[in-house]
Amino acid sequence: MFAGQGRGKIRAPRRTLQDFGEVDFERDWKSLSNSLREIHTKNASTLSFEELYRNAYKLVLKKKGEPLYNKVKEFEQNWLALEVRPQILGNLPPSLLAAYNGSQLTVNERRVAGEKLLRSLKSAWEDHNLCMNMTTDVLMYMDRVYCSDNRKPSIFTASMGQFRDHVLRTPMPDRESLTIAALLHKVILDQIRMDRDGDIINTALLRSCAYMLEGLYETEDEQEQNKLYITSFEPEFLAASEEYYRSEGRSLVAKGDASNFCRHARQAATNEQDRCRSTLSTLTAPKIKAVVENELVRKNLPEMISQESTGVKFMLDNDRLADLEMIYELSSWVDPKKDNLKNAVQKRIVEQGEEINSNARDSANAAPVKLAKAEADKGDEGAKATPEKPPNQQTTAAIKWVDDVLQLKDKYDHVLEKAFKSDQGLQTGFTRSFSDFINGFERSSEYLSLFFDENMKKGIKGKTENEVDMLLDKGITLLRYISDKDMFERYYKKHLSKRLLMKKAVSMDAERQMISKMKLEVGNTFTQRIEAMFRDMSVSEDLTTAYKKHIRDLGDADSQRAEIDVNVLTATMWPMDAMASSRGEGRKSTCNFPPEIDRIKQSFEKFYLNKHSGRQLTWQGNMGTADLRGYFAEMKGKKTRELNVSTYCMVILLLFNDLPPGNHFTYEEIQARTDIPDNELVRSLQSIAVAPKTRFLVKEPMSKDVKRDDKFYFNEKYTSQFQRIKVGVVASGNKVEDRDERQETEKRVDLERGQTIEAAIVRTMKQRKELKHQQLITEVIQQLSARFSPDVNLLKKKIESLIEREYLERVGDIDRPAYRYMA
Repeated sequence: MFAGQGRGKIRAPRRTLQDFGEVDFERDWKSLSNSLREIHTKNASTLSFEELYRNAYKLVLKKKGEPLYNKVKEFEQNWLALEVRPQILGNLPPSLLAAYNGSQLTVNERRVAGEKLLRSLKSAWEDHNLCMNMTTDVLMYMDRVYCSDNRKPSIFTASMGQFRDHVLRTPMPDRESLTIAALLHKVILDQIRMDRDGDIINTALLRSCAYMLEGLYETEDEQEQNKLYITSFEPEFLAASEEYYRSEGRSLVAKGDASNFCRHARQAATNEQDRCRSTLSTLTAPKIKAVVENELVRKNLPEMISQESTGVKFMLDNDRLADLEMIYELSSWVDPKKDNLKNAVQKRIVEQGEEINSNARDSANAAPVKLAKAEADKGDEGAKATPEKPPNQQTTAAIKWVDDVLQLKDKYDHVLEKAFKSDQGLQTGFTRSFSDFINGFERSSEYLSLFFDENMKKGIKGKTENEVDMLLDKGITLLRYISDKDMFERYYKKHLSKRLLMKKAVSMDAERQMISKMKLEVGNTFTQRIEAMFRDMSVSEDLTTAYKKHIRDLGDADSQRAEIDVNVLTATMWPMDAMASSRGEGRKSTCNFPPEIDRIKQSFEKFYLNKHSGRQLTWQGNMGTADLRGYFAEMKGKKTRELNVSTYCMVILLLFNDLPPGNHFTYEEIQARTDIPDNELVRSLQSIAVAPKTRFLVKEPMSKDVKRDDKFYFNEKYTSQFQRIKVGVVASGNKVEDRDERQETEKRVDLERGQTIEAAIVRTMKQRKELKHQQLITEVIQQLSARFSPDVNLLKKKIESLIEREYLERVGDIDRPAYRYMA
């Protein structure tokens, strides 16, 4: 048997040039050519390798290398042209040529005819390859000496080129324009089309023919990029694949099923990679991947994403995480930024967010209407309606808005993690969308503060430390989205002040934990005033204790003296205007206290001012509470009851101590004696003269409204089964601000913003000394963006104002203004 190409090292016979004598080239060639024929006809078992090698060696040694090389090439050319090619053409099925000419054949007929050509070429190629390996062993010395010295391709390489030229590229006898190679390409492409359509094909046979094309080159230097597979077959394969997947894409889009499209596209990409590994060549894998991505995915995915009934919107609404994961995978193939997917999800987030906002607006608007209708139906009996119902409805709407937003956030966090692989770009887009619709809701800051308020008052009851921490974290997550954090701060301080002063906070640890989380999220500046409020409460406790000790030390013998707990608040740190009513004279929160209370008040003021000279105390009657002992003659059993009322209610009730039985006060008389603001007086009287369970006074005429000519009597017949009665003050409106209150809040916030902007401008200019207009605008916006989004027009007005007040001066020309700080 002959050794394969490149196997082992063969040493030439140790003879000198004279040992061979003269050579007869024709004789030796005849012998060698006969041996080559035997090799091609598979009768090489009787040949002597040593003798054949010696003859070839002798011819090369005697300078006959060139004629030997040419003769061998001529032999191989004749063999291929006269023996191999006719055999291939003889095995060519007529139906194959008929199909090429346009005749209609069944899939099975095309497959059988194609496989016959593939087998014929596979057999011819393998035989030629084997025979040329054996021939190369015989002519090894010629390759190493003559071919190397004369820069000729090896005889194996030359014979491969001859197979290319005299078998594959020679025209058909009756079709000059058709070659065996062209027909081979057609057959391979047809077989691959069958495979794509789900028919069974002989992949091993196709792989052998693809391997043949990989083993042949356009030129004899055999460079990788000149393989016939790459230069001739692959372009046709890619072009056919482009057309196939272009048509496939149109068909899938027409069906309108995005989920099916994603599965099909992903499976197609997988199948093509498998096909390259098992049927064609791994050289084609990245190229066919690009074809699938471009023709099937890139050109059709945007339309599939935007499909109304099956696209991303449908998948998100129905929690189709597997489909969303496929959409994400396909998007990542064709668009690193995934813009189409991101835009679709962002759009849906905003739509769902706007729906939540709309529902919240409808709830806010619907609640008062329903209440008004109920009151109209009941007439005077409306006085028996529970006064807290409107604020509860409004608060419920606010909390529902926050819960709905948090639920939406949890949903998209889950989608981001499970379907979108926590993609950073998509996460940024999600954040922007949540921020857009949250800040598009005019009450977002107020509602979020109410959410914290309700949970701090009762929502954290019975919860573990971890559950409380999770609840606070959810609220902080929404705070992160709110751009006007100064507006949130105002509402939060308002609600916090009432929790602290009314002692409604369930856990002070939770309150402080909340402040710590805010500080981490938005910085120290945001929480400075809030922390000061807690310090005031702590100092007030110590102050009250010291005052009580001071009274004991004085030895006051008055056993009827009322006890007092005082909260001394730093006016600049507490939202005094927000804690008081925002309407009319409600801004004035003091009143005329009864003599016994006024004496205590003056005593505390003297005690406090002795410790802190130069300070001024302003009593906030609207924020306090009082415990009274009421005597009711017709009460069964014990005649007295403990009443917990507001400071204003206490002042009103104490008026009736000096009133003879059966006498009354009018509304105007009560107001004149107490100097309580109108709206606060109405609310207080509704709480103790209209509300059925706390009707300590009798109102004539009885109705839910308090009018200026109404009369009020002490209710001697009041009864209650409870020993301690807590009186809730009828709210002046819903806990959620109405339109007028909100306008007032916005007005105050705008005023504070103007001051903050001026401070930022002065701070920047003091540091930089001189700045161009646009640079100043940019730096100030960057400084303030953590608290709110400054309006550029307001910035310009504040700059002009500072110029007028000589903090700044304008320098440079009008077209390119700049400013200089004036010390």
